[in-house]
Amino acid sequence: MPLLAERMSRAKPSAIMVVAEKAKQLKAAGKDIISFSIGVPNFLPGEHVYAAAREALAHDSGQYGSNRGSEALLDAFLKHLQDGGFNGYERKNLVVGIGAKQVLYNLAEALLNPGDEIVFPTPYWTSYADIADIVGAKTTLLPCPPEQDYKLKPEQLAKALASKPKVFLFNNPSNPTGMVYSKAEIAALAEVLAAHPDTWIICDDIYNRLVFDGVGYHNFLHVRPELRERTIVVDSISKTYGMPGWRVGLIAAPEKVAQALVTLNSNHITNLPEVVTAAAVAALSGPQDLPARKAIEFAAKRDRVLAALSAIPGVNCPRPQGAFYVFPDISVAFGKKHGSTVIGNDVDLCNALLEAKGVACVPGSAFGEPRALRISYTCPDAQLDEGMRRIKEFFAELS
Repeated sequence: MPLLAERMSRAKPSAIMVVAEKAKQLKAAGKDIISFSIGVPNFLPGEHVYAAAREALAHDSGQYGSNRGSEALLDAFLKHLQDGGFNGYERKNLVVGIGAKQVLYNLAEALLNPGDEIVFPTPYWTSYADIADIVGAKTTLLPCPPEQDYKLKPEQLAKALASKPKVFLFNNPSNPTGMVYSKAEIAALAEVLAAHPDTWIICDDIYNRLVFDGVGYHNFLHVRPELRERTIVVDSISKTYGMPGWRVGLIAAPEKVAQALVTLNSNHITNLPEVVTAAAVAALSGPQDLPARKAIEFAAKRDRVLAALSAIPGVNCPRPQGAFYVFPDISVAFGKKHGSTVIGNDVDLCNALLEAKGVACVPGSAFGEPRALRISYTCPDAQLDEGMRRIKEFFAELS
């Protein structure tokens, strides 16, 4: 039998989807499962989005679209950027893709040769490392443990950039931790970036409108506009508008980067479907009250989860201020038993928790921090409270 390409030996399925699929199978088998695994916002967009999609379907042209994205979508994204404090962009700086994940994969293909170095903080969204592995890049991880609130320090960044890596990838607000960098923290990191001009900067900011506690969302370009010539801003309608299944990702970038992604789109996806495009335009240009309302709701859910975790002796969880995740350090359980099961690590704990209590969480090792686990808390409050009750019960039963 012919062999697969060598790169497939480095490709791994998403750890998040593996857990979500296992939970789905157990639920289909009749088990009472509460899933805190997959990062879905669990709300739907406004009616104006569906109205736009129906209108587009009724007047479908049946034609190919633009590899860059329709003019209407690019203009809606431009306005979205301006409202977020990003100025100076034109259509030539923008590109769309099939979700932020595909956009990030295209960026890896466009920017990274085999052996090139990409740097990003740990914990990280699991696909960062997987994508880097597939394209043959060298990954350098910058550990940001719970003791420093999962946040990157300027001196760590300066040391990493001294080797002139090709790409620095930064996620704010963070998946998996939910941590949000203050304006002062962003300014300190931007000062380091300004002193190292040989590195591309990718800002994965898809949770930028889901920020709590008045901390605000800040980007390197807000404090150092001169970084725009080598900074790529990644956005998406998935989390902000409750539209993960519509698969629309967007970037704002230097023209040559944007054009490279247009070329890749012409070979990969051709274009976004008309109906999806119309829905995305409606989401970006329509009423913007939904993300603000959901941020308030998610902050309240976060507080419920943190209250439950604080009642578990030895569990430490830095307070997140965005997205919809908590990322507690659960290493206090390591070396203990639940029934006859020895909890040796985060994977053991998550497997035992799923089997014994029917609660699905993603092991922290999937995100580069094996002392933790990720809880996605967007489910209804009654389900959330029951899931947290089961987690507390599980820890209380450890011996």
